[in-house]
Amino acid sequence: MSQKLPNMLENTIQKIRELVDVNSVIGEPIQTPDGVTIIPVSRVSVGFGGGGSDFAAGKTGGDTPFGGGVGGGVKVTPICFLVIKDGTVRMLAVPEPASTTADRIVEMVPDTLEKISAFFDSKNQDK
Repeated sequence: MSQKLPNMLENTIQKIRELVDVNSVIGEPIQTPDGVTIIPVSRVSVGFGGGGSDFAAGKTGGDTPFGGGVGGGVKVTPICFLVIKDGTVRMLAVPEPASTTADRIVEMVPDTLEKISAFFDSKNQDK
């Protein structure tokens, strides 16, 4: 086991390095026809782990059997966009999705008020 588990971990770390590079955090700039540059910015979270064990040699003798495993994961979350126009940089944050019912209701209030207002405006125009 002394070499098998570290080799498995190193292979997993290498694969994660191949998946995540600087372009995962600061994305490629996007040019619009009107001269605006948009740069996406993300948060990258990485996790991995592994474990293993040597088992007692069987009747056949030889090397001690080894059992183990390694796993990893990468999460890329957009957090904002940098907008560059005429030498001015603005940051447009990407809001986190609502996690509770109360948060969802609060997010729906402006849209609901707009729909109610449009409904009453159309009713007033019909009169």
